[in-house]
Amino acid sequence: MTKTKKRTIWGELELGFGGGRQFRVLLRLALSPAQVFTKYALVKATGLRTPSVDRQLKALLQLNWVKQYPFTPTTYQINLENEVVKHLLEFFEKMKYTKSSP
Repeated sequence: MTKTKKRTIWGELELGFGGGRQFRVLLRLALSPAQVFTKYALVKATGLRTPSVDRQLKALLQLNWVKQYPFTPTTYQINLENEVVKHLLEFFEKMKYTKSSP
């Protein structure tokens, strides 16, 4: 039997946000929660290379932050049923109305 290390919320956020550019995948999905995206659409929307999008989608799927639909081609959507995602969407919604500093 293998031990599964319980992840803290901070560890989950770190994995989900990814580093730097990888955050773009999560943000694109979160800002359009009703929309489904193909991997190609995410590559085009984020300006990232396919391997980067693949890695971030894998992490987001592992966290259950994203749903994968077995269409041809495969599509992805933010998981509106996940509690952490619900809080992130509230946060992102509030940030839309925050002025950026000069």
